[in-house]
Amino acid sequence: MDFKFSEPTEQIAVSARDFALRHIKPHVMEWDEAQHFPIDIFRSMGELGLMGAIVPEEYGGAGLGYIEYVAIIEEIAKVCGSIGLSLAAHNSLCTNHILIFGNEEQKRKWLPKLAGGEWLGAWGLTEPNTGSDAGNMGCTATRDGQDWLLNGTKCWITHGISSNISVVIARTGEPRAKDNATAFAVERGTAGFSGGKKENKLGMRASETSEMIFDHCRIPDSQRLGAVGAGFKQSLKVLDGGRISIAALSVGIAKGAYEAALQYSKERIQFDQPISEFQGISFKLADMATEIEAAQLLTLQAAYLKNSGLPMTKEAAMAKYYASEVAVKVSTEAVQVFGGYGYTKDFPVEKYYRDSKLCTIGEGTSEIQKIVISREVLKA
Repeated sequence: MDFKFSEPTEQIAVSARDFALRHIKPHVMEWDEAQHFPIDIFRSMGELGLMGAIVPEEYGGAGLGYIEYVAIIEEIAKVCGSIGLSLAAHNSLCTNHILIFGNEEQKRKWLPKLAGGEWLGAWGLTEPNTGSDAGNMGCTATRDGQDWLLNGTKCWITHGISSNISVVIARTGEPRAKDNATAFAVERGTAGFSGGKKENKLGMRASETSEMIFDHCRIPDSQRLGAVGAGFKQSLKVLDGGRISIAALSVGIAKGAYEAALQYSKERIQFDQPISEFQGISFKLADMATEIEAAQLLTLQAAYLKNSGLPMTKEAAMAKYYASEVAVKVSTEAVQVFGGYGYTKDFPVEKYYRDSKLCTIGEGTSEIQKIVISREVLKA
């Protein structure tokens, strides 16, 4: 098995890296401090093909596979976790849901705009009182002739205010009943649909996170994605792919923190020698490097299975669980390598430290990943 990126994949990674260094890195702390969501950056990434990375060319996308997609997310996240998170959510959640479950008319209507960066996508499953308990969601969709009326609130939604289109999972049956949810695409500007509170977050501050509110929001049945009652099953499949992107995001953050710590350890002189020559520091770097490699291999394994059309629920959960925990551990150790300087905003590792924690929460907490993994291994 060849563990190296192919030449085309490496070229894509270099292109994403160059874009991040030129257009994102100079503004990272400015955007973070102000919680500014730089929407123009995503339009520029659309021109580069990054906003439709996994969308086939016939729908205006780049037509790349998940190996290339992982490489893109890693490179962006190495520079800024916030932008990496938003790019991942746009691609693997909203856009991918329409790609997998939309009919031909829906795909041709919405995917070119999303893939080109003209439109930004959001995906709404989580609610204030139903995080992991999605089967008990309170946001409902009821039939009214040929239309549906949506009522309720979604929270922790990436791009909940700024998105042009959102895929929303709403309950169409009794709470916790089988097949009780349905997916709908709702365009911004639809009466009764609005963005709510924007969250003031610990990290990922340049990625917009907010509520979405539906108040007798009327949408035609033509905007329903797939069969009535299939929304939750669709979500699980979308999340399988989404977890690969969060694993890649985690690896990118971990790499960024590690590389900063490695460079600093060679430059910081104590007792007349670089601190990298002290075993206490060199062993930290060894652990960090090893765990990043393991996280990346798990991520690439899941991406390979996804590309091959093979089952990958367990592998995606493993990659997401392990890589996200590694991101937290590596960024924590990176702060320790920097010492007091690592606790200041003058150096990059405090931001990696803040950003990393979300990776263990979003798209299924680490605890949920353990449930998924254990179910998969127990039925084997």
